[in-house]
Amino acid sequence: MMVYFSRKALLGAVFLSCSAAFLSDAQAQSSGGGWFVPKSAQPKPAPAPRQVHEAPQPDAPEESGGEESQTPPVLPLPTIPNAPDLPKGVAPPQAVIGVISVPGVMQQSMAAAQVEHILGARRDALARDVQKEQAGWRDEQQKLQAQAKSLTSDQIQSRERSLQTRVMKAQQAFRNRNRIIQEAAQVSLGQIERELVQVIQKVATSRGMNLILHNEQVALHVDGQDITNEVAKQLNTIMSTVFIPAADVDPEVLAKSGKMPTTANSDAQAPAAGPAPAFNPSAAKTH
Repeated sequence: MMVYFSRKALLGAVFLSCSAAFLSDAQAQSSGGGWFVPKSAQPKPAPAPRQVHEAPQPDAPEESGGEESQTPPVLPLPTIPNAPDLPKGVAPPQAVIGVISVPGVMQQSMAAAQVEHILGARRDALARDVQKEQAGWRDEQQKLQAQAKSLTSDQIQSRERSLQTRVMKAQQAFRNRNRIIQEAAQVSLGQIERELVQVIQKVATSRGMNLILHNEQVALHVDGQDITNEVAKQLNTIMSTVFIPAADVDPEVLAKSGKMPTTANSDAQAPAAGPAPAFNPSAAKTH
C-alpha cells in the first residue's frame, strides 16, 4: 500500500520544530547586529540623494461625466479548442486518512533532544565568546580615547587600524563558527527527517492508512487517526542517537573528504569523522 504525503512539508516541519533558535541566531550574528564597531570602522553615511524635479504633468482631460467613459471596453477573446471527453479510468482507492504532528514527534524524539543538547551548548558558547570579544573592543576604544591627548595622530591612527583589523577578523571567525553550527544541525536533523519518512510509511501501512495529513491542516479528527505517539515510539526504537560532526570539524570539509557517514559507508567511515560527544537521553530535557 502506497502512503503519500508531502515530503517537502515534512522536512520544513522538522527544521521548524528543532532549529528555529539556530536560524534566528544565524541571522543576528551574520548581520553583525549588536556588535561594537569603532567609529573609524563604521561605514561612511551614504550621500544624500540629489533632488530631482519632476516634469510638470499635462492636465488630465476633463471627464464627460457619463458612464460610457468609465466603462472599460470589452475585448474579443480568441477561440480555444474544446476539451475532448476521456475514457473512463480506474477510480482511486477509498481514502483512509491519518494525521500526524511532526513537531510533536520531534519533541518526543531522543535523537532530536541530543541535537538540541549538543548544538545548543555550542551556540551558547559562541554567544559567550561574542560578548567577551565585544567587551574587549569597548575597553580598547576607551583606552584609546583616554590616551588620545598623549598620543600623536600617527599613533592614534595605528591603534585604530589595529582595532579595526581585530574587529573584522573576530567577526569573520564568529560568522564561520555560526555557519559550522548551522551545517552540523542540517546534517543531524537531516538524518532524523529521512528516518521519520520511513517510520511514517511503516506505521501508516500497518494501520491500513493511505493518506497522512499534518494535523495543523485538519480541523477535526478522532484519536484513532492520530499516529503521532506511535511514530515517535518507533522512531526512538530505531534511532535514539544521530551522528553530529565534532565541534572542531567543518561539515563542508568533512563532506568533501568523502568521510561523512552515509547509509552506504557509515560502518566503515564513521570513526574517521569523529564520534559525537557522549549523550545521555534520560538526562535530556523533555518538552
